[in-house]
Order: sequence, then C-alpha cells, then structure tokens
Amino acid sequence: VPQGLRVRVSSCPPKIMKVHVKSKKGLKTTLSIVVDKVEIKKKLDFRLAELQNQIDLKGFRKGKVPPNVIKSQFGKAIYGEVIDKILKESTTEAIREKKLKVAGQPKIDLKTFGEGKDLNFSLELDLLPEIKLNQIEKYKATDFSIKVEKNIIDEKLKNLANEFKSFDEKISDSKSEIGDQIIFDYQATIDDKEFEGSEGKDVAIELGKDLFLKDFDKQLIGVNKNQKKTVTAFLPRNHPKKELANKKTIFVCEIKNIKSPKKNKIDDEFAKKLGAKNLSDLTQKIKNQISNQYTMALNSITKKEIMDQLEKSHKIEIPKNLLENEIKSLTTDPSSKNNVANSKLAEKRIKLGLILNELGEKNNIKVNEQEIKNEIQKQVKSMPGQEKLVFEYYQKNPSATQHLQSTLYEEKIINFIKTKIKLEKKDLSIKEAEKMISNFNESNKVKTSSDNQKKDSKSGKSKKISKK
Repeated sequence: VPQGLRVRVSSCPPKIMKVHVKSKKGLKTTLSIVVDKVEIKKKLDFRLAELQNQIDLKGFRKGKVPPNVIKSQFGKAIYGEVIDKILKESTTEAIREKKLKVAGQPKIDLKTFGEGKDLNFSLELDLLPEIKLNQIEKYKATDFSIKVEKNIIDEKLKNLANEFKSFDEKISDSKSEIGDQIIFDYQATIDDKEFEGSEGKDVAIELGKDLFLKDFDKQLIGVNKNQKKTVTAFLPRNHPKKELANKKTIFVCEIKNIKSPKKNKIDDEFAKKLGAKNLSDLTQKIKNQISNQYTMALNSITKKEIMDQLEKSHKIEIPKNLLENEIKSLTTDPSSKNNVANSKLAEKRIKLGLILNELGEKNNIKVNEQEIKNEIQKQVKSMPGQEKLVFEYYQKNPSATQHLQSTLYEEKIINFIKTKIKLEKKDLSIKEAEKMISNFNESNKVKTSSDNQKKDSKSGKSKKISKK
C-alpha cells in the first residue's frame, strides 16, 4: 500500500463462519474455524472500492482508478490486510459464540488461505478455570485499631508549639542570640561581581537552625538592629546554576530587625493558627494522623489473614501460559536455583488473583473513572510542588493508570470480604503496633529467605511493610 495511505477495513464481523471444537484437554481448547470464500471476496471488493476513492495513480484521475489496476499493483498487500482483519474478527466472534473465558493471547495456525479459497485456521486457547467460590462467611480476621496515649499527643503538641513559634521584637540595643529571628536585606557578590539572585529583601531566618546556608547563622550571632554585617558562605553544591555551585560568596547584610522567640500557649487560639477549629479539634487531628501512620501496615496484616484463607479453601487449576508469564516476571536469572520458589510464588499470585476477580464479578464490584481520578488527586495533594509531574506521569503512562485501577479494585474486593466475615476488634498501643509490624516484616523476610534458598539481592527482595 502506498506510503501515507490510511489502512482501514470494514469493522463488520464475518457473517459466514463455521466454528467447532477440535479438541479439549484440561484448560486447553482448540477451535477449528472456516470463513467462506464468498465472504472474503465481499470484503476484498469492499476494500478495493474504498481504495478507489483514495488512491492517486499517474495516468488516472483521482477516484477513477479501475479496481483491477489497484489489484494488480497492491493486491498482495490488500489481501493480507483484509485477511488479518478477518482473523481478528473471527477469533473474537468464535470466542463469544462458544462463551469462552480466555487467559492470554490465542495462538492462530493457518491451514488454508488464498484468493478464491476458504480461510481455514485453528485457534489454540488457554481458558480460565471455572471457580466455585466457597463460603467466606466462616473466615476470621483481625481488625486492628490504634490507641494513641495522651503523653504522645502532648509531645506532638509541644513539638508543634516549638515549630510554629511566634516572635516579639527585642529591645533596640539587644544583641542577637541563638533562637532569635533576624530580618535582613542582603547584597551578595562572587569575585566582586553580582549574579542572578544575589539580592534579597526582608529575609527572615531563625538563628541556630542553619537553614539558609551552612555556617551562615553563626556569623549573625551578636549583631544589633540597623547594623551592617559581612558574612562569607559557600553556595550549595547542588545549585541549579552549575557555574555558581559551591562558590565562595560575600553577603553584605543590613539587619532590619531582631526578634526573640515567644513561647506559644497551647490553647484554642494556637489551634486556630494551625487551621483547626479549636484545641479539641487539633488534638483529634493529631490522634488521627498518628493512627493513620500505622493503618496501612496493620491493614496488610489483616489482608494476609484473609488471603491465606482464600488460598487454602480453594483448589484451582492454573492456566499454563499465565503461570509461565508470571514466572518470567519474577525470574531475573533463568539458570537460578530459585526458579522452584518463583514458580510457587507465581502460582499463588495467579490463584489469588483469579479468586479475587471471581468475587468481584459475582458481586458486581467495579472501579469507576471518578474513583481513579480521586486516587490520583490524593497522590497530588501528598506531593506539594510536584502536582504537574504526577498528572503528566499518569497521562503518559496508561499502564500506571491500569495498575492503579487494579490496586483499587483489589482493595474494594478486600473491603467487601471484610463486611462478610467475622472481624475480631483489637486495640493496640503504638508500642504493640510497632512490635507486631516488626514481627510481620521479619516473618516475611525469613519465609522469603527460606523459600528462595538465600538468593541474592537482585533476584529476591522481601516485600517490606512501612510503619508509615
């Protein structure tokens, strides 16, 4: 087909098609499919008619090229294009007709084809197993919650009071000291030359925190209001302008004000400054924040309890092609001794995936577009300053959005299971939660190490659960 010519075939599925089951063994099924030559000719003629209006050949007006001329020049390419489309449509229609649930890509074996002949081919399929779901109402799992002790909340409030301290203006002749806030203007030079960003107005720093430049703060200890002070410091090694990185810089600072720290009173007014309604509301927010830090890890423990019961109570034949693909994704070294362990892990993953999917389908559990958008929005909010990067990542990586959808789908199914089973409530102190999470991580590490026969770090990484 000439370069630039848009390839398109009628999307109508073949009408004349015979399908029968050639063989069936376990999860492998082979279909024999025959598409009548009359149907193929119709599609070829239709395609030639389409191309007649598109092709521009020397010696003919556009749209007036005879079909037989088009066929003589582009016949093989057009036939191949049409047959390829028929194969795809026939495969889809045959699977639908026989009501088959297919695992992975079908394998096509062409038997006879050619212009003026029937298209005869076989379709080798790996099918998904039929899953008979057991009663999950008898399952048991633990619903963990965190008890946040008063002393921990008090310590957090104290830290917030120190972090968001306010300042009062010092007596005019008082010298600055550690903990004071200094407001100043500066003019900076490198080798007696100004540079982009070499001027600053009303810069405020807290002495002792060393947040401006390394060793900058200590040179401003002991200064007075309205004093000029020359400070020498080095620009950061990771400065965005490489020519300025780690350069010795002279700052001429004009001290405009010096303020001493004022101890915050932890009350309703302080809470309002931090965006809470009152102190009680701030306390509850802190309690929820601390509790949520452990929720993900504890939910993973609950999830494992459920998954273990799902796996043990179901017997499923695993499609061979799915198993092979999963093993490949786990194996970095084909000659590794850990392939047996990888095979077991792959089988477990596929088995649980099939069970969860069946549960989702039987109970009409779905993930809609809005739920995906909401989850992306959560990630955006958790990464201030990088909002654009997060959005672009999902726009440019459809597989990332698909993975997110799968994660949300699994989460919804697990939450559905929780509503059906017996959940034992268990309150944990922070110390108890940390110990439980640590033991959970350790047991997973030990199991992974045992299963993988102490494999190296490249081929085996235990899945750690973060406290946060």
